Amino acid sequence: MANNSTGFLDKQHIIAGPGFNRWLVPPAALAIHLCIGMAYGFSVFWLPLSKAVGIKDSIKCGPDVNFFQELVITSCDWKISTLGWMYTLFFVFLGSSAAIWGGWLEHVGPRKAGVVSTLCWCGGMLFSALGIYLHQFWMMLLGSGVIGGIGLGLGYISPVSTLIKWFPDRRGMATGMAIMGFGGGAMIGSPLAAELMKHFAGPTDVGVMQTFIVMACIYFIFMTAGALSYRVPVAGWKPAAWIVPARHINNRMITQRHMHVKHVYRTPQFWLLWIVLCMNVSAGIGVIGMSSPMLQEVFGGQLIGLDKTYGELDKPQLASIAAVAAGFTALLSLFNIGGRFFWASLSDKLGRKMTYIVFFLLGCLLYLSVPGSANAGNKLLFVAAFCIILSMYGGGFSTVPAYLADLFGTHMVGAIHGRLLTAWATAGILGPVIVNYMREYQLSLGIPREQIYNQTMYILAGMLMIGLICNLLIRPVADKWFMTDDELAEEKSLASGKIVEVEITGHKELEEQSPEIHRRSHPVIVLAAWTAVLIPLSWGIYKTLINVSKFFA
Repeated sequence: MANNSTGFLDKQHIIAGPGFNRWLVPPAALAIHLCIGMAYGFSVFWLPLSKAVGIKDSIKCGPDVNFFQELVITSCDWKISTLGWMYTLFFVFLGSSAAIWGGWLEHVGPRKAGVVSTLCWCGGMLFSALGIYLHQFWMMLLGSGVIGGIGLGLGYISPVSTLIKWFPDRRGMATGMAIMGFGGGAMIGSPLAAELMKHFAGPTDVGVMQTFIVMACIYFIFMTAGALSYRVPVAGWKPAAWIVPARHINNRMITQRHMHVKHVYRTPQFWLLWIVLCMNVSAGIGVIGMSSPMLQEVFGGQLIGLDKTYGELDKPQLASIAAVAAGFTALLSLFNIGGRFFWASLSDKLGRKMTYIVFFLLGCLLYLSVPGSANAGNKLLFVAAFCIILSMYGGGFSTVPAYLADLFGTHMVGAIHGRLLTAWATAGILGPVIVNYMREYQLSLGIPREQIYNQTMYILAGMLMIGLICNLLIRPVADKWFMTDDELAEEKSLASGKIVEVEITGHKELEEQSPEIHRRSHPVIVLAAWTAVLIPLSWGIYKTLINVSKFFA
């Protein structure tokens, strides 16, 4: 065991022995992803925060107050559009931090990265809570947007290479389980936040500050438990009795070698896959942000059995269709989450390239079908199209780590994945801008609300065609980019200074370093780990299904 204070977090301290059950790693990853996934649900705070000063009604700032003055002003409330910058910063810093520190993560291991992610995410929430108390928006941007965004990036990629190494036989399924948690984080966090704000709200407080503090404490416990539960396999580990299938060995799209992250920007495969992910995410993320108003404006009174357009509805009727639309948004979130596991698991059978071909061809056809089903007033086809589209949006996230491992090898796949996530940061701006500005442009031309999304659907279909072409152009990586055996050995030696390389049957030296991790994993421990993450996930699904029921009522 290392003698210094950081030894407990070092990579060589978490090398698993022969008695370790690999099924303990996915719940560890889920424990972190279910917490940081709340980034998707932060909009639940916008309305209460927009009344933080006025409490009952917002106290609007004067027309002379600009954005920079809003950062420090204390006498009036923040606009919802201003608060939305926190959401933007989340994904900008998620992508950039994953790209910058992905290589560091590979060297120090998932435990240290998970702990740093925990401190950033939870510490950022606490700093934001102080910002709410002092009514200083710059503190919220720095706390949750910047510091929390860095925690998002490190937490998101921390389990990727570890899971791929533990599940060489099921790469897609393994990463799908973890990344499913990121999609499910808002399903748990949003209703939890709503309940906490309701509890803490009073005549002089909207209850958001206290909610931030409580959630930060809860997340700290779960994320710390997840980070400390990470284990990495010894070099060359593989499941008992598993032999690399001949179809993998003979498939040139699945390499048996490893590329260093420093070379990845120089390969065309990386940039083609960057565009593939950017196009898939841009098309989906824009729809997510506008799903509720889109359904309301397209179908109007039809949602509540009235033959009226959106503009003809009165205030109570608008409130009724808004409740129905909330159910539609909840339904999409279920397909987004389910798709992350379903499509990633299916990619183990179909192959990653073929899976993305399905995403783009089927997605394009579905986007093109939306104007027709909308004009015909066919809600079933309209909703079904977007449910499948959102499942493929989520599936794109969970399938891409395995795609990277196939193309570039597994040794530095976490770092490479981190660099690829800059495509997500780009898509987080591109997708909503296209959908939102096209909507405003169509309205300015006087086009009826029920038709303002038609052109947008054609543009999104075109983006998927760009992604399809780039995916079809991806070929096996040239041999010159891969590390030699000596370079690979040298790279492995950099991981926390020393990683002991032994065969799976020889662990004596490892046991002397960290004997506590070599005890056989008892089935009860495995069951308890899965129960700890499945209970909150089941509660989140239950709360979401209640909202979904409003759509079918």
